[in-house]
Amino acid sequence: QVQLVESGGGLVQPGGSLRLSCAASGIIFSINGQGWYRQAPGKERELVAHITSGGSTNYVDSVKGRFTISRDNAKNTVYLQMNSLKPEDTAVYYCNADVLTYRQETYWGQGTQVTVSS
Repeated sequence: QVQLVESGGGLVQPGGSLRLSCAASGIIFSINGQGWYRQAPGKERELVAHITSGGSTNYVDSVKGRFTISRDNAKNTVYLQMNSLKPEDTAVYYCNADVLTYRQETYWGQGTQVTVSS
């Protein structure tokens, strides 16, 4: 069984920064794409950022230039550096990963709350 554990959420003022981490553990042969999603109250979950095994990234337009996704393959960990945070970034943030164990599966973290408010 593979588990994804997120950390780094919290309360921050507008303009501030947070760094989210998502560590994968368990029987892992390799991890392909990894992503960060978010879901605000009353809204659908949306993809925020994605990174391939080769390091190629893409972002939703609303976070381009402010958020940076990265990964440490040796630690099976993906990060989301969030700068210049805005109130509209407030949401529960989830990581996911396409993991090869004995078969290819997508796993999700439990979510971490990010609140941007003065």
